[in-house]
Amino acid sequence: MSAFPSSATAAWAVLLASALFETAWAVGLPRTDGFTRLGPSVVVVAAMVVSVYGLSLATRVLPVGTAYAVWTGVGAAGAVAYGILVLGEPRTAARLACLGLILAGVAGLRILSPSGH
Repeated sequence: MSAFPSSATAAWAVLLASALFETAWAVGLPRTDGFTRLGPSVVVVAAMVVSVYGLSLATRVLPVGTAYAVWTGVGAAGAVAYGILVLGEPRTAARLACLGLILAGVAGLRILSPSGH
């Protein structure tokens, strides 16, 4: 029986989706008010579970170091972009350059990654 995802392409798709769930729980954390608000807390914890589960599936095919670095990089970049675009956080040249470096690192890992372990 083959593990899902069974191909590198599917693993990358699962990894990207799980990284987007990481972004969702990261930007949702303030709404939990320290996990004292039930509704937002349930949503954030569910997003955490989906995110980590997707990462675990992707590591069946992709090298764990690459998968984890891409997962955290996309999640962090998504949280920064959300902060800038939605929350009005500073959009300075230095912050945008750092965001670009994160994305360049993620792209580099994707391009240079072997297809499996």
